[in-house]
Amino acid sequence: MKQRVVIVILALMVAVGYVRAAEPKIIPLPRSIELMDGVCRIEQGMKIGCCDEELLPAARYLAEHLNIGITRSGGVVRLAVDGTLGTEQYSVVVSEDGVVISGGDYGGVFNAITTLLQLCPEGVYDDSCTLPIGIPFCEIEDQPRWSHRGFMLDVCRTWMDVEAVKDYIDLLAYHKINNLRLHLTDDEAWRIDIESHPELARDGGFRGGDAKIWPRYGKWNERWGGYYTKQDIAELVEYARVRNITIIPEIDLPGHSLCLATLHPEILCRYEPNTSAAFGYDTRSAICPASEANYLLIEDIIAEVCAMFPSEYIHVGGDEVDMSQWRRCPDCRALMQREGMTSTEELQRYFMARIGDMLANYGKLPAVWNEAIDGGVLSTATRVYGWEGIKECRAAAAAGYDVVVMPGQYFYFDMKQTPREPGHDWAAIFDWTKVYGFTPASVGFTTSEQQNIIGLEASFFSEAYASRNPETADYLHYQTFPRLVALSEIAWVGGDERDKEEFYSRMVAHYARMDAMGVAYRLVPPKVKYSDGRLSVSVDDGSKVYYRLDAEDKEYLYTEPIATTSPAHYSFVSRRGKASSPEAAVEQHFRTITPAFKITSSMDDREAFSFEKAQGYGRLARTSRAADVGDWVMFTFDQPVRCRRMKVATGNFQLPRYIFENGYVEVSYDGVAFERVGDLEAGMFFIESPARAIKAVRITATSRGNGAEWVSIQPPTIWPLL
Repeated sequence: MKQRVVIVILALMVAVGYVRAAEPKIIPLPRSIELMDGVCRIEQGMKIGCCDEELLPAARYLAEHLNIGITRSGGVVRLAVDGTLGTEQYSVVVSEDGVVISGGDYGGVFNAITTLLQLCPEGVYDDSCTLPIGIPFCEIEDQPRWSHRGFMLDVCRTWMDVEAVKDYIDLLAYHKINNLRLHLTDDEAWRIDIESHPELARDGGFRGGDAKIWPRYGKWNERWGGYYTKQDIAELVEYARVRNITIIPEIDLPGHSLCLATLHPEILCRYEPNTSAAFGYDTRSAICPASEANYLLIEDIIAEVCAMFPSEYIHVGGDEVDMSQWRRCPDCRALMQREGMTSTEELQRYFMARIGDMLANYGKLPAVWNEAIDGGVLSTATRVYGWEGIKECRAAAAAGYDVVVMPGQYFYFDMKQTPREPGHDWAAIFDWTKVYGFTPASVGFTTSEQQNIIGLEASFFSEAYASRNPETADYLHYQTFPRLVALSEIAWVGGDERDKEEFYSRMVAHYARMDAMGVAYRLVPPKVKYSDGRLSVSVDDGSKVYYRLDAEDKEYLYTEPIATTSPAHYSFVSRRGKASSPEAAVEQHFRTITPAFKITSSMDDREAFSFEKAQGYGRLARTSRAADVGDWVMFTFDQPVRCRRMKVATGNFQLPRYIFENGYVEVSYDGVAFERVGDLEAGMFFIESPARAIKAVRITATSRGNGAEWVSIQPPTIWPLL
């Protein structure tokens, strides 16, 4: 009884301001925060005071989160622009007189609001917060290090409708990200309505089934996709603007244009390609820069895009152009001769310069990927997004361009976070710790080069998302959070000195907010230890740990160390809210074996990617053409293999591309008789708990083609008996 009375008294003391509240764990960390005794109470009937018309959208935003009204004068929370503060700079003062928010501009006021929400209970993020609430007395002064704090969302490879994009905009806004680049066109789709060319979105916005665009990466057997109308774009632009986010559109040119070329084959270079390996499907993806008609089409597109987006910059691509197509084109060769060009990189510079001139006619500036400046100097009004690496970012900065730093090895959040997790690995395998550790100085930027950095940006290319239940945001969230939390911190705070442990403590405290936001973020894997016959697991983030045994589908709550002589049979995950960790276990649980085997097929292999490459494990093989109905690939082991699990797969290691889009799998225990064990899913199949030793596995295609000129074949992945 005595303990209960003390708790009640303490609660009353906090309510009336006699107890100093715990220091709030704010992300990103403000430049200055002074905590004082007392709390400001927000109660039913109180108002947000806003006399500035420009700030009314921000006031409404805050009112929705606090569930109170707005008044033009007075109010317990007062919003104002202070001309003595800089762009996006703000102050928050919480005292017995209420909350005073001042910003150097609208962005500063909104930044202050996002900080104020972190001083409130987590329920402000999911409408579960009931009044009254107490906000600790404090004074906060803050401003960002970088003016550009960006994120690129690929809505092309995996379609995301307006509501899904809005949901992600909310998450960006909560973390003070102020630029969202929408990757709207690529080889796989065209996601924006162009009224002068309605076929682009009407036909290019869908793939698979009876659509004109070949399906890739998922949803192979249905017509799937969508596009944004002008009304949709206006709605997204305004939704983002209220949240201090500028949407920058990306129309990727002149490469990554397979979708456009499928609908308008006349944009391609003038030569006859050999399409036999793809059963007549033209896989060329580069716009011919020598065709004047192409510039007329592009200007139609540019004119409408510029009218839809108020952003100063329009991103026009310039990356990964297959210039071999230009080298085969008589028109391109003639143009190069007329202009005195000696390389196709100069031809790209010519193309991009003309696009830049178009943008200037509509009052816009060009933004490009870093390759676009390889062929010569574009106008230094061009903004360069450096993705390939640090070297390319530094080169662009040294040449005088404004640079958005986003090298893949730090900021491509579609990369794997550990070797056994989903995602790509071509740039790096990294989690939030590498993002947090990034500073320009630590990777070699000179002082003068740093002057041309306008900010940092992360990206999520969505090829793998399409085959991972894109109807929910879980995969998107898992790949981008908490890496985006680390980006939020370093892009706002800057600096060369980092305290990872201090940041981690704030990030774990922030998990409760992300739970309320509905984020399916990634948790740090549980730590698993086996000693003295006992399997113990620990976490430090408030999550619960669950385990399962190999032979069972059921999951159990972990509550205490497990006595066992077979620790490798156990695997563990941790969860809290919608968040989850990757699987953790003793290392033996993940061990695989590499028994000798041979690949045979109804299709020939390619010399550079021969079957022998895959037979050595770790490498891919490629066939000489795409598969037709009835084509097959077979793995035959020198000796029958006993195992608890085996994966056989077509396609790239991290991506369902260059696959058998449909097919089935057969197993043979003697190398002669085969029995069907299942159908391919995303080009692969797992053989679970085979009762006998496997001599051979055969994969047979049941559909024709895959939108490419070959099939990739992976070596089998085999988990031994324990």
